[in-house]
Amino acid sequence: MSASRIAPEATVMLKHGAGGRAMRELIQQVFVGDAKAPADGGIGLAAMDDGAALRVGDEWLVMTTDSYVVKPPFFPGGDIGRLAVSGTVNDLSMMGATEVAALTCAVIIEEGFPRADLERIKASISAACAEAGTAIVTGDTKVMGRGEIDGIVLNTAGVAFTRRVVPDCGLLLGDRIIVTGTIGDHGLAVMARRHSLELEGELFSDVAPLNGLIRRALEAGGDGVVAMKDPTRGGLASALHEMAEKSGVGIVLEASRIPFNPSVQATGELLGIDPMLAANEGKAVLGVRPDAAASVLAALRSHPLGMRAEIVGSCVAQRPGFVILDTGFGLRLLAEPEGELLPRIC
Repeated sequence: MSASRIAPEATVMLKHGAGGRAMRELIQQVFVGDAKAPADGGIGLAAMDDGAALRVGDEWLVMTTDSYVVKPPFFPGGDIGRLAVSGTVNDLSMMGATEVAALTCAVIIEEGFPRADLERIKASISAACAEAGTAIVTGDTKVMGRGEIDGIVLNTAGVAFTRRVVPDCGLLLGDRIIVTGTIGDHGLAVMARRHSLELEGELFSDVAPLNGLIRRALEAGGDGVVAMKDPTRGGLASALHEMAEKSGVGIVLEASRIPFNPSVQATGELLGIDPMLAANEGKAVLGVRPDAAASVLAALRSHPLGMRAEIVGSCVAQRPGFVILDTGFGLRLLAEPEGELLPRIC
């Protein structure tokens, strides 16, 4: 059979690495296979959560890893170094592990990459680690030939300990959905820089380590915080679909309560891009029991990174696994992206 007649399902496409349903299906079909949960009742590969959790004494060791291929490597509000540290810290935090013990960092560099840019990225990594209260303790460096990679790729891994793991599948009927701030900032900021768009209003990535913010929410909500996820690739829509599907509930969102920066909303309308499908790198989605929602919201708003936090929805019995948007004029299903609108975003 000629290559031109091979079905799309027989090859890996950009959409398969973009955070939407296509990526989850690829991981489930190829990598998860018959993976089982750890014997101690922890969280392993089969759960497809933000990391793994293994029992160590009376605590949980939480581990995660991620690779970063953002283009361009420098963008308004951050760069690939800050992104790599924040992304790994945030994945640990989404599982309730906000005291990050250590990170690793592997750097793959294209021949000809400017040394000044490399040193700038290293400085950004150090600053983000200081902000998160952690450090890089080991790593690796490789150099590839010109054209073999595009500039620079980072891989980071992290470990942390916690006494209580928060999965992404713990939602129950009646639980409230909280977002910690404005939606779509990172994706639209990177897109605007990549394509040199001359747009009114300033677009900045929200990239930031969230462990301090999440620690405050957990202190306020305790066991009432039952599910968490950071809406990175695929945006808020993808994160909520995954949480709803795993938990077996429907989610109703109130459109009027979802926070957006005006410049992001205006740019999205101009380009025909829904910010709810765009990546975020400094926001979290929390599922919270009704009696804990007010205290968690107040705690989030008391932190500089959570000042625009909002309760945006609730869990319902209707349409389990789906997200329903209440526009104020009626209800409609919120579509989940097949893949990210802009590849190589994080």
